[in-house]
This record gives sequence, structure tokens and C-alpha cells, in this order.
Amino acid sequence: MTLRVHNTIAREKQDFIPIDPDHVRMYVCGPTVYANIHIGNARPLVVFDVLYRLLKRLYPKVTYARNITDVEDKINVRAKELGVDIRTLTEETADRFHADAAAMGVLEPDVEPRATDHIPEMIELMERLIASGNAYEAEGHVLFNVPSMPDYGGLSRHSREALIDGARVEVAPYKRDPADFVLWKPSDDDTPGWDSPWGRGRPGWHIECSAMSQKHLGTDFDIHGGGQDLIFPHHENEIAQSRCGNPGSHFAKYWMHNGYLQSEGEKMSKSLGNFYTVNELLAEFPGEALRLTLLQTHYRAPLDFTKDGVRQAKATLDRMYAALRGTPAAADGDDVPSLVQEALEDELNTPLALAGLHEAITALNAASGDEAKAQAKRDVLAAGSLLGLLQQDPEDWFRWQPAGGEDGLDDAAIDALVAQRTEARKVRDFAESDRIRDELAAAGIVVEDKPEGTIWRRG
Repeated sequence: MTLRVHNTIAREKQDFIPIDPDHVRMYVCGPTVYANIHIGNARPLVVFDVLYRLLKRLYPKVTYARNITDVEDKINVRAKELGVDIRTLTEETADRFHADAAAMGVLEPDVEPRATDHIPEMIELMERLIASGNAYEAEGHVLFNVPSMPDYGGLSRHSREALIDGARVEVAPYKRDPADFVLWKPSDDDTPGWDSPWGRGRPGWHIECSAMSQKHLGTDFDIHGGGQDLIFPHHENEIAQSRCGNPGSHFAKYWMHNGYLQSEGEKMSKSLGNFYTVNELLAEFPGEALRLTLLQTHYRAPLDFTKDGVRQAKATLDRMYAALRGTPAAADGDDVPSLVQEALEDELNTPLALAGLHEAITALNAASGDEAKAQAKRDVLAAGSLLGLLQQDPEDWFRWQPAGGEDGLDDAAIDALVAQRTEARKVRDFAESDRIRDELAAAGIVVEDKPEGTIWRRG
């Protein structure tokens, strides 16, 4: 089956035909590291991680670039609020971001460029834009000349009025046109800045991604991804800068955007009490449950994130890991069940792919004999790997506990009680056996007696 993707710029599903079949290149906008990522930020992380896994399966070489924005006015404001320097804030926030991503099973990208490492490339691109008449300098600023690009707005397809109203940029007196946007701005002594032909200053947000993608993927590459909220102005402006700064370039061939996320039925907001950072959620739920929650809805559809939904996802994973628990080693091979791979090749249909994973779990539960179980387990693990699920040891999964759970019974204490209960059962002291079971249950520990022995998990 041919991989098909929904191309935002074309407004239709298209066959994916890479520029170079031997080397697929993808760029996805990463975090601005001034605060912990929230669950809405996690959605594109997980969505494009699944796409990355699929591309790696289909093509001999894939380069996935996901940037870190470490120079931006939100960072400056946050650093002043905390009384720390910019570098300290961005390094600490980036470390938490990486930990959050890893907890959700997100693979590291092949390249993770940082904006502050690419200032020379940004300045060079701006100089080309000025030389071609697509940008101009005014009062220490460099601005993109929007009327110089006749087809500006092709991604969002907004009217000119909407482009101006939605640009979220100041209509300053030095602008030639209200829609013009900033590529470079001056910095005072208290604000991070770099020397440039236009004086000491710092880049605008949009120019950063144009320079970084060009350096690491080339002027033309296959896929550019991100959240739907980035279509305008960020991605629209990336296209303008990149195409005008590199005449003849089409920039990204396919544009993919995940849908909006609501929280508990409403727009996520701290005032509503439904604003969840991934870091906070990981104290309450395992990262794999967050991942499954995000994959259960098609990536382009709106998603209503609820804690009840995560609890249901964890219960689903409990059943899946229970099916894997105690089974023989998986058979050799990594063939993915056809329903799972075909679903993902059809516009990254993760709900249908998960249905295929459930079928594989059902087959594993029904399998009879070690050989059949080993084959069925192979199918489950291969399907799970493509989705980024079921890759940990079942015993580790069942022994996970939320933050603060360490105040209860630790693993060694549970093992000792289970051993005592086993001895009580051997001598038919069922009163003692039941007492220990009740003690474990009160601590949230579920005990299951199997033919091969007693196993336990945290409930």
C-alpha cells in the first residue's frame, strides 16, 4: 500500500512521493523552552513520533529534525520573573521537556537544532531577503515585505483582512504595510542580543525555523509538521521567508497539522482548572497511558483530553500487558500485522491501527501452545513498536506507582508478603492467606493466582 497523507496546503489526501526515495526528510516545530510543556504540546510530539516510526519502516533513510526555540520574548519575560539568566531557564526547561517526551515513548529526533546556534544562518537569510526586495530595514528592525510575495497566504488561504487581523504583530509606524512581520528586532542592554548589520538585536520567531530547516534538511524537503495553531502566522511566514530567500525553492512538499485539543470539555485554561502540564500528569499517570490517550483520536480531529480518558487508557494497557505477562519469548521477526500498518499508511489512522493491535491481543489470549503464543506475541510487539506502545517489561508496567506512592509498600515488601501468602496456602492456612490478600488489597495491590505461580500488580 502507498503511504497517503493529508496535505494542508492542497486541502486533500495525497500519495506520499518523497523528493528522494532513498532519504526522507521531515521537520516539526518543537517547544519554546520557557515553561513545562502542556498536554496540547504533547499531541504533535506523539503524532509525529508515530509518523517517524512509520517512515523509518518504509524508507532506507529518514532525517527527522525537531527544533528547540531558546530565544524568544516569552523566555525573556519568564527569566526576569524567576530572577535567573536566560541560559539557566532554557537548559532546565529543555531537560524537563526531554524527560517528559521520553516518558511518553517519544523517540529522539535525528537532529535537534537550537535557535541560538543558528544566528549566523538567520542573518545570512535576512540579507538575501533584503537584497531581493522581500525585506527591508527600519529603525533597527528587519521586516518581511508581504506585498512583495504575490501568493502570500497560500497555506492558510485567509483574506488580506484576515491576514492583517490575525497576524498578531504590532502595526508599528516603521512598517510599510500592516501585514509585514518582523525578522529581526533591536535588543537593549538587558535583553539577549547578537551583533548584526542592523545593530545588536535578536531574531523573530518565524525566521528561526526557516534557517534551521534549511541548514539541516536543505531548501526543499518532504514533510513539515506541527499543530493546527501554527498554520498562521508561523508556517505561513516560514513559507514566505524560505521561498523568497531561496528562489526556485518550494520549501516543504507536504504540510501536516494535528487538530486542536480541549481539556475536560473546554478550552484549556488555568482559570478553569483544566490546564495540565505533562510533568504534572506524569506524577499521576504512566507516560504510556498519556500516549495511548492521544492516539485514540485521529490526529487531524479535535481531541477532548480528560483524566477519566487517561484512566481508561491505563486500564486498557493493564489488559494488554496482562496478555503479554508470562508468555514465552516472542518468535523472531518484526512483521507488523497488515491491519495496523495499512491503517497508518492511510493518513496515519491511529484509531484503526489500535483496533488492529486489539485484534493481535485477542489472538494472543486465544493462542494455544508455546509456539502459537510466541508467534502471536511477536505480532503484538511489532504492532506496539510501530505505535510506540507495549515495549516495556510487563512486570515494570504493573509495578509503576504514582508520585507519592512510595509511602506505601515497596516492591520488596510486596514480594515478601506474597511469599508469606504462598507458604500459608501450602499449609492450607487460608485465614492467613486471606488476611495477607486483604492487606495487599488495602495497599492497592492486586494478587492473581496463576498455574505457574502468584503474580501481583498495582491496581
